[in-house]
Amino acid sequence: MAASNGSEYFEFEIEAGTESFARPSNAESVAADEEELLWAAIARLPSQKRSNFALLRKTPSGRGGTETIDVRKLDRQGRENLVKKALATTDQDNFKLLSAIKDRLDRVGLKVPNVEVRFENLNITADVHTGSRALPTLINFTRDVVENIFTSLRIFQPKRHSLTILNNISGVVKPGRMTLLLGPPGSGKSTLLLALAGKLDSNLKKSGKITYNGHALDEFCVRRTSAYIGQTDNHIAELTVRETLDFAARCQGASEGFAAYMQDLSQLEKEKNIRPSPEIDAFMKAASVGGKKHSLSTDYVMKVLGLDVCSETVVGSDMLRGISGGQRKRVTTGEMVVGPRKTLFMDEISTGLDSSTTFQIVKCIRNFVHQMEATVLLALLQPAPETFELFDDLVLLSEGYVVYQGPRADVLEFFESLGFRLPPRKGVADFLQEVTSRRDQAQYWADPSKPYAFLPVSEIAEAFKSSRFGRSLQSTLSNPCDKSKSHPSALSKSKYAASKSELFKACFAREALLISRHRFLYIFRTAQVAFVGFVTCTMFLRTRLHPVDEIEGSFYLSCLFFGLVHMMFNGFSELPLMISRLPIFYKQRDNLFHPTWAWSICSWLVRVPYSVIEAVVWSCVVYYTVGFAPGAGRFFRFMLLLLAVHQMALGLFRMMGSLARDMVIANTFGSAALLVFFLLGGFIIPKGMIKPWWVWAFWVSPLTYGQRAISVNEFTATRWMERSVLVNSTVGYNILQSHSLPVGDYWYWLGVGVLLLYALLFNNIVTVALTYLNRKSKSELFR
Repeated sequence: MAASNGSEYFEFEIEAGTESFARPSNAESVAADEEELLWAAIARLPSQKRSNFALLRKTPSGRGGTETIDVRKLDRQGRENLVKKALATTDQDNFKLLSAIKDRLDRVGLKVPNVEVRFENLNITADVHTGSRALPTLINFTRDVVENIFTSLRIFQPKRHSLTILNNISGVVKPGRMTLLLGPPGSGKSTLLLALAGKLDSNLKKSGKITYNGHALDEFCVRRTSAYIGQTDNHIAELTVRETLDFAARCQGASEGFAAYMQDLSQLEKEKNIRPSPEIDAFMKAASVGGKKHSLSTDYVMKVLGLDVCSETVVGSDMLRGISGGQRKRVTTGEMVVGPRKTLFMDEISTGLDSSTTFQIVKCIRNFVHQMEATVLLALLQPAPETFELFDDLVLLSEGYVVYQGPRADVLEFFESLGFRLPPRKGVADFLQEVTSRRDQAQYWADPSKPYAFLPVSEIAEAFKSSRFGRSLQSTLSNPCDKSKSHPSALSKSKYAASKSELFKACFAREALLISRHRFLYIFRTAQVAFVGFVTCTMFLRTRLHPVDEIEGSFYLSCLFFGLVHMMFNGFSELPLMISRLPIFYKQRDNLFHPTWAWSICSWLVRVPYSVIEAVVWSCVVYYTVGFAPGAGRFFRFMLLLLAVHQMALGLFRMMGSLARDMVIANTFGSAALLVFFLLGGFIIPKGMIKPWWVWAFWVSPLTYGQRAISVNEFTATRWMERSVLVNSTVGYNILQSHSLPVGDYWYWLGVGVLLLYALLFNNIVTVALTYLNRKSKSELFR
């Protein structure tokens, strides 16, 4: 049976046929004494070590004994067992756990941070095209490009239609109260949530004021204080549910939630001689451990969201079988709530979920709001009646107006004052979304004293402002928040939750894991390199090639050029991989999971070993079989040059993907870039035959330096120093001169250096592009 405070669990046994409680046995007394000794031992530890150890009862009654656990060294089974005991129920419910945590904090007088979000006179508009001008045709696209150029130069201002998304609305989202955002499609729900979360698109025009505890959005880091949970499920398909949530917990600093309490909490409990529940103490200490690959918060969130049954299943995508659509939607929610953020703006998280699952999730969120004084504004399209009843407050939007905001239980009273009544066997949520519609409003008219006339949304909004609910809201907004009463940890000041080194390690570990998950692709590509190398050997077999004259040397030069071209083409597969990762990257970048450079550098570094493998495979298969210069030094220089070319190609196509951000555009520019580089690389057209006005492109082409370096490495070898029968010079010199190639040996190192600089330049451009460019599609902002 649970105690009234929810923090202790006792088990009483009543002997059959008697009315008195059974006396405790000697074994129970021994177990209690043993537990007291363990508590005393932990209390004598230094404060830093004290938070690393906790007690955990083997059975709820404690008769099985109590064990000491190191919360830093819990394995998967230990974490799952701890979460199960802390929840104290087999149901998908977190009420007992959260109420016990809240009671523990209240007993020592620790205040839970909370955030009150206010928006006043918020007006959001967009300049859009209408009619045929808005269609995505080639002519319209060209006109948009020209207009944007003229607009940026302030030469011309195109005429566009002004679309009002939110029309001068005001409201407040209170902590500790579950608030529902309701409204028909197109009413501006997503735009409101994005505006409150500080993620509104820069192309939209915004006026009005949004504050958190009286602080404007530019006074703190709003994107770390709040979280927007969108409608789109963007996840890395190859990661499992646990790996996805573990990465999110590591980047968002999931340990911050309880770590802020633990030091003061332990000290105050020691001073007041308060003994916490072992399960709750162990849970809070384990959840405070940071810097680990796995987090207890992940197991807790998976248990609450019902994802523990698919924790080791890959998330999947349209092309990879994984979890179901409803489970993927829950992963989207869990990815944001696994962190310490307590201000949540949730946009239709029930899409793809059945009513029972939605009810369970909303119920757990409601427990979180009530017990931990969180601030949640949750948008649902058609909530079931039992789900609707879980909310305390309601914000009703229609056509950009707030037509009601106040207690959920009083919304019918407001509409009855306007002459509209809820009919029998009709859900309240459905009634509220239809009563403002011109098509459905008439059926709810219930005032027989006057004939029905359509009541526009603007008039309903004005009626709300004149009602007692509107006056109460205005009275609340007229009293400004006292900034001095805001908890110091309520609003985040830092941009990222963890140190830069920790975020870099998290990104590197994930990228290394993805390389292993993509091993079929890389093994296939390596086998492809070996196969193409084998074919090349049969075409340029050394028994048919001899370094004796300029004609034979041209065949060697052709084989060298083909090797460079093959390395360039192998980098092309990086283009679709890059573009497929962009939606996930943009989501995590906007939620401040990690800085851009942490991901771009990691994704670059983990591909260096693969470049080495490709260069080694091609060199080992081709070099001696074709019969290039046999010196060991020239062999390893050949291999190093191929490595530099491959790294440059990977950087080039990653750069194109980050700039284009669209598969069709990227493929078009990628193919064009390859053709230009091949044409102006110095082999197909020697430098001496290139027109003067195209010489600059010759020097810009990375293939130019690769071709010069690999040619110098081969044709300056000793075996090419034989005198030519054509002119009074060596064969190697004649071959290089006939193709306008240099003869100086320093060109090898110059070529390698330039190629590595190109690789560095392209990857730096990737970082800059990912930092400042946004995703292509913006349609979700206007829902």
